[in-house]
Amino acid sequence: MGLPEVEAVGIGPCLVKICGVMEPQHARAAAAMGADFVGVVFAPSRRQVTLGQAQKIAIALGKLDRPPEPLSAPVTTADVERLLARSRPLLVGVFADQDVDTINAIADQCRLDIVQLSGSEPWQMCFQVRRPVFKCLKVRPGQRKEEVLAAIGPGAIPLLDPYVEGAYGGTGQMLDWDLAAAVAREAPIVLAGGLTPDNVAEAVRRVRPWAVDVSSGVETEGVKDLAKVRAFILAAKAAPTAP
Repeated sequence: MGLPEVEAVGIGPCLVKICGVMEPQHARAAAAMGADFVGVVFAPSRRQVTLGQAQKIAIALGKLDRPPEPLSAPVTTADVERLLARSRPLLVGVFADQDVDTINAIADQCRLDIVQLSGSEPWQMCFQVRRPVFKCLKVRPGQRKEEVLAAIGPGAIPLLDPYVEGAYGGTGQMLDWDLAAAVAREAPIVLAGGLTPDNVAEAVRRVRPWAVDVSSGVETEGVKDLAKVRAFILAAKAAPTAP
């Protein structure tokens, strides 16, 4: 399978996704602080939201006031950046091993801009989703760059997250940055796993991802901490991304 295009790699500040948002006020605050993506989790998780909660977050971000852009796979990073230029932040719905009809229905009802597939879905499923897709790849210890690159298919943007038994994400476990950097030199990636306001600048400098994704790293006692959200966004966007 071919790799996604790489035109956005190393250009401009790193994009930031604040994931696991459960409260409308936190979504609005993240947007005001400069987040590029706000993620709501529909997969089994302590951060899982109901359809009603997600719709309230969508309303808080003004998503129900306008229809979503008619984009579907194959979608590139350049396509997503064009969406961002029109409507920032983009609302991301996180799913894991759910059927595509359910995903598309929820995406329509919540006016999701992007769907993230975080389970064991085959890459071909990205083409059945009626939204741009972030496809999560669970990277195991000791995996080589070639193995990760071979798992990346066309039509979706890969999100690299460390493999943790029994968890879909948000564990705070850190990915191997050297491996992620080697992959990022050949394909645009979203970097996740163990990022915090204290280490994200170094992660961006070393890995040079297209975007970074954080959930537990901006929480205090399991709740989004807006001071940490602000610090994370500022640190990520101030870090150098150009080679």
